[in-house]
Amino acid sequence: MKILHIPCLEDNYSYMIIDESTKEAAVVDPVEPHKVSRVAQENGVDLKLVLTTHHHWDHAGGNDKLKQLVPEIKVYGGSTDNVQGCTDKVENGDKISLGANINILSLHTPCHTKGHISYYVTDKEGDEPAVFTGDTLFIAGCGKFFEGTAEQMYQSLCVTLASLPKPTRVYCGHEYTVKNLQFALTVEPDNAKIEQKLSWAQHKRKDGLPTVPSTIEEELETNPFMRVDNPEVQGKVGCKSAVEAIREIRQRKDNWRG
Repeated sequence: MKILHIPCLEDNYSYMIIDESTKEAAVVDPVEPHKVSRVAQENGVDLKLVLTTHHHWDHAGGNDKLKQLVPEIKVYGGSTDNVQGCTDKVENGDKISLGANINILSLHTPCHTKGHISYYVTDKEGDEPAVFTGDTLFIAGCGKFFEGTAEQMYQSLCVTLASLPKPTRVYCGHEYTVKNLQFALTVEPDNAKIEQKLSWAQHKRKDGLPTVPSTIEEELETNPFMRVDNPEVQGKVGCKSAVEAIREIRQRKDNWRG
C-alpha cells in the first residue's frame, strides 16, 4: 500500500491510496480533479474509487468533474451526508476493497457534518494501517461542530478513532498542525510532547513539507480533544466530565486568535 499526498486549494489534502500489486488506486476527497488525474498518470495507476469524507465543497466539490474524467469510477460517501456525485452510500461498518490487497472500513464519525465518514485502511502485506479522517480529526485538533454536538465529537474522537491500533497513521483533510499545537499549549502548557511536536511541525512547514501523517498514539499524547478523559485536562479547563471538557475546549478554540 502506497499513500501519496496531493496538496489542493490553500491548505487541503487529497490522498491517493495505491495497491502496488495491481496498480489500482482510490482517491480521498479529490477537490482538484485534474491534479488528481495527473498524479494517477504519473504513477501509472487506474483510479477506481473516490472516498469522500463529507459533503463540504472543499472535499466533495471535485467529484462530478472526476466522474467525467474517469466515467467508471465509484464515488463513496456517507449515507446521510448528501455527497456530490455519490454513487455508493456507506454507513458505519461497511467494507470496500481496492485491488487485491487493500481493505477499507467505513467509520461513521459525525459532528462536523452529520454523515461524516472516516476510512480505515489496511493491507494484506502488513503495512501499518491508515485512517483518513477528513475534518473530524486533525493533527492536534478537530473540526468545528457544524452539524453535531460535543457528545458526538467525543464519541467520534475518543471512542471510535481512539480505539484504532495505536500505530495507525492519521491522514487529515487540512494542514492546520502548527496552529493546532500552539492552541494545545494553551490547554496544557506543561505537556512536553506538545512542545516537541510543535517544534518538529514548524521545521517541516519551513521546509515546505507536510506534517501529515500523525499516528493515533501521538494524537492521544498531544491532541487536547482526544485527551479529555484525562482528569488533569478536565481540571485545566474547569470541567468535571470528558464531554463538558471537549465542549469547553472547542469553544476556546473557536474564540482563540493565535
